[in-house]
This record gives sequence, C-alpha cells and structure tokens, in this order.
Amino acid sequence: MPERYVWRTTEKEIYPTKKAPSVVTLPEQTFITIKGSGNPNSEAFGEKIAALYAVSYAIRMAPKKNIIFPNAFDYTVYPLEGFWTLPADYHSESLDKDQLIYRIMIKQPSFVTPNVFKQALALVKTKIKPELFSQLNLETITEGTVGMILHVSFFDNEPDSFKKLTQFLDTQGYQRTSKAHKEIYLSDFRRVAEEKRKTILRVSIIKK
Repeated sequence: MPERYVWRTTEKEIYPTKKAPSVVTLPEQTFITIKGSGNPNSEAFGEKIAALYAVSYAIRMAPKKNIIFPNAFDYTVYPLEGFWTLPADYHSESLDKDQLIYRIMIKQPSFVTPNVFKQALALVKTKIKPELFSQLNLETITEGTVGMILHVSFFDNEPDSFKKLTQFLDTQGYQRTSKAHKEIYLSDFRRVAEEKRKTILRVSIIKK
C-alpha cells in the first residue's frame, strides 16, 4: 500500500511549527476558496468553513465510493487558511471584527484539477446551501516571498506575535507589502483550548 502523503511532515517550510520566525518563497499552490466579510464568530462564517471542508473531504474520500481521480494518491487534508484585511478607509485604532474582509481556503494536492473539483462539487451539492455552493472556487495562488511566525495563544493576542515578526523582518532587511495577512489554523478548534491553539501568521514581504 502506498505511503500516505502528510503535509505536516513533508511541507515544513510552508507550514512551520517552530516559534522562530522565518522567511520563505512559496511555490504556486492550488486552493478551494470562498470569500466573505464580517465577524468570524458568526454562523455565516462557520457555514463557509463547513462548505470548504465538505468539498475537500469529498475529494479525499472519493476512493471509498470507487471514484478514482487521475494521478490521485492518499494524503491528509490540509488545514484551513485565510487572508484577512480591512476596508481601505478603515482608520480606527481598535478592531471592529464586523468590518473584516476575508478569503478562506483549503489547499489541495497536486492531482486536483478543475475537472476533479467539478466532480467533488457534484458529490456534495445536497450538503451545501445553494448560495454558498456557487461561491466556491478552485484557485491557483502565488504568494511569493513571505514572513511567518507561529502564534500559540488566543486570536486576540495576535498583535504580540505580529510585533515579533515585524522586528525580525526589519533586522533581515524586509518590509511588508500590504496590511493584509494570512492565518493558517493548525489546531482543531473543537479539541484544542483557545489559549493553546496554534496559528501561523504570514505576511507578504519585499526587500527594503
């Protein structure tokens, strides 16, 4: 039986689990994505996460339904990720979560093509609200050179980790290219206490 592909051990540069910040140039990657805005604690946000996982697991579990995609292999489903930003005219010192703009996503293995995605959507059509179904996309994203740091704590404490990351990037001669950032959620929200959750914080950067 072929060995299962495990992203945690195979893609350590993309998904670092050490607290030391790092700089890496990322390869082109393919994701199932969905966009939105508003508070991430809302029911609507949770439904979008569920839609992403429904399609991702439909692809992963297809062999159990005797559906064999070309070049498919056994693998573990990737973690939830999300780009976060605020409106261009937002100037408040405090964070109003209702104003957040996001694009959340789950990375897909190399064999997932538009045709595989289309077949997976058909498998889960009855499990996803029609208005969400039409918002799901398969996208190829090139993030380029990024700075990252592992944050282990409450989400509201992220500014402390961002400060450490900014200091590191400054000493390495880098600066951020935008106020937007990416979060990668390594912990299962259902099983890990908030203060112990691991989140990779990632920003796009260029040399000064």
